[in-house]
Amino acid sequence: MSFISYAQNFEDVLLWRVLKHVPAGSYIDVGANDPELHSVTKAFYDAGWSGINIEPMPSYRAAFLAQRPRDINLSVAAGAASGSITLFDVPDVNGWASTDAGVAAAHRAHGHQVVEHTVPLLTLAEICRTHVRGPVHFLKIDVEGFEGDVLRGMDFSLCRPWIVVVEAIMPNSRDSNHASWEALVTAHGYQYAWFDGLNRYYVADEHAGLAAGLRLPPNVFDDFLPHQLDQAWQRNAALQQQAEQAWEQAQHHGAQLADVAARGTELEQILAQRARQLEQREHDLQQLDQQYQRLDQQYQQLDQQCQHLDQQRQRLDHDLQQREQELRQRHAQALQLQADLRQSEAQVQQLDASLHQAAAWGSDLEQRLLAVYASTSWRITEPLRVLMRRGENSLPNLARRQLRASVRRGVRWLTSRQWLRRLLLPVVARSPFLRALVARTLHLLHLGGAPAAGAADVPHQLRELPLSARKALDDLQRARQSHQN
Repeated sequence: MSFISYAQNFEDVLLWRVLKHVPAGSYIDVGANDPELHSVTKAFYDAGWSGINIEPMPSYRAAFLAQRPRDINLSVAAGAASGSITLFDVPDVNGWASTDAGVAAAHRAHGHQVVEHTVPLLTLAEICRTHVRGPVHFLKIDVEGFEGDVLRGMDFSLCRPWIVVVEAIMPNSRDSNHASWEALVTAHGYQYAWFDGLNRYYVADEHAGLAAGLRLPPNVFDDFLPHQLDQAWQRNAALQQQAEQAWEQAQHHGAQLADVAARGTELEQILAQRARQLEQREHDLQQLDQQYQRLDQQYQQLDQQCQHLDQQRQRLDHDLQQREQELRQRHAQALQLQADLRQSEAQVQQLDASLHQAAAWGSDLEQRLLAVYASTSWRITEPLRVLMRRGENSLPNLARRQLRASVRRGVRWLTSRQWLRRLLLPVVARSPFLRALVARTLHLLHLGGAPAAGAADVPHQLRELPLSARKALDDLQRARQSHQN
């Protein structure tokens, strides 16, 4: 089975050539970037290896945790000393993140956007001291121009990878920068073995035999396939399988089409019959449509009639409500009249009882009066009553009325003689006494000139009674008469 290479410059092919005999080896990847794209360690992880991935960009952490559960995935930067550092990321180009401000300035000069992140900074020595438990078979460093600082923070006496692979050119350039940091590797017992145009390979003295396998570029004898080509072949195989399935389906559909062609005549006959049926149905539909229009007109007329009836119903409801209200009012009035009638009946009964009582009293009073009028003493004392009479018919009042009548006649006679008025008025006007006398006379004539109303209608026997007694007697007589009627 061919080796699948994920690395950008087939670095994993060279490393696999000399390390494939190591089962479940270990690696340290500084600047791991992505767990699959351009990864030097992806093929080794798939072969059962594990190691430490150092990638300061926070955006890659979730992918490493999901795809590399056996690895130790650190979201830190490696440098010459511990602390923190500003990382310059280029979002539109994968793998160009760097801690070198000069490299970031060069990216900006070429028109790329650069985003700054502040991340923790540890030395490789601290990382190895904390996490390494056994041999490390290769160390790969790709930090876009910051390789020298990473190597300054490494302690090769504490951890000695068999092979060290370091990116040796400036970012986005073919100029090599290995002269500034190579001594930091070779001074610790490592020998230069190979330069692949991008990276320089160094082999530890104690594993010098591996250097011979690194002095040839990846070639046909390595039996490898680039990851992209392998994916393309897989897609091609899937497409070929889909094409075969499509061809089988086409053949199946061809047989079905032949069967369909055999049934074509029958279907044409059926279609012709269906066409005739459709024509008949269209004719029927036209008739139904005409019927529908007539019914729709009738419906509209009925709807208008319903609206008219509804309006009449509303008016009738309104009238009915008014009638009900009037009936309720009349019922209330009837109830009130019944109550008033009952009260009137009670009053009539009370008045009837009072009338019977008054009639009895009046009858008794009448009997007594008749007995008094028939008595001898009443007849004997009649002259005395005449003399002692009081009220309107007493002798003094009768004398006064006669005198006033004589005076009125005299005054009328005097006033009817014009010549006498002209003679007397100047005399009366010159005498204050005469003026006062005439004024008093005229005043008395004005007040008492007419007889008392009803005096002539009073019987002679009742004139001696007081006016209130006579009035009570009249009321009793009227009540008695109305009761008898």
